Amino acid sequence: MVHLIVDSRVGAQNSVYLDDTYLEQVDTRVIAVGERGGAPWAAVEDCLFHPQGGGQPADRGWVADVEVVPVREGGLVVVVAAEEGALPEFAVGEGVRARIDLEVRTAHAALHTAGHLIEAAGRAQGWEMAASNHFPGQARIEFQVPDADARLADPERREAVTAELRAAVATAVADDLPVTSRYLPDGRRSVSLGALHSAPCGGTHVRRLGDLAEVVLPTLKVKKGRIRVSYSATHRSSR
Repeated sequence: MVHLIVDSRVGAQNSVYLDDTYLEQVDTRVIAVGERGGAPWAAVEDCLFHPQGGGQPADRGWVADVEVVPVREGGLVVVVAAEEGALPEFAVGEGVRARIDLEVRTAHAALHTAGHLIEAAGRAQGWEMAASNHFPGQARIEFQVPDADARLADPERREAVTAELRAAVATAVADDLPVTSRYLPDGRRSVSLGALHSAPCGGTHVRRLGDLAEVVLPTLKVKKGRIRVSYSATHRSSR
């Protein structure tokens, strides 16, 4: 299913990054150009690029071999030149090739998917997610602290709870649950980890939990009234 972003000025943009995490390049055409903060931007019909948002970093990509950064502009995902670069004067209707750094994409997808899995493990403990960050080196899921969970006040018992989270994550990865997405009647996109967990999400994800490797959870912390579960994860392969 191709998700369309509709901008009344230019029509529809296909958000192909939501439909195939592993699509590395696409031949498409420019559908709009403009300026943002004094810098030129261009929008392509088949958008391969995930912009920063939802706790996930932006893709690294290229349009016509010029390195670009995707950002949101009104109802579109557009691209601007990467730092110290210059965007060509694209014409609307011009054919271009868009591509992404697939290694970067799959690294982000692994972290985002692992975050959903840790959210599922925390919800099984009776916690409610409060915040998330899927950036490399900063990845964490934060939960509201349940008043009745006395285990969290004791360091040894916190480590025991963390061990339960690690075991739940390891089991789901070993079970190689499928990761799928669908659009809800209200237009939101929902991502599911088999029958284990579903949540609204606009990020990129691996195909199956067996694609995750090196999912590491240090002992959880309780800070400022929240449970913080930091983590790291990698993609088992680039395909």
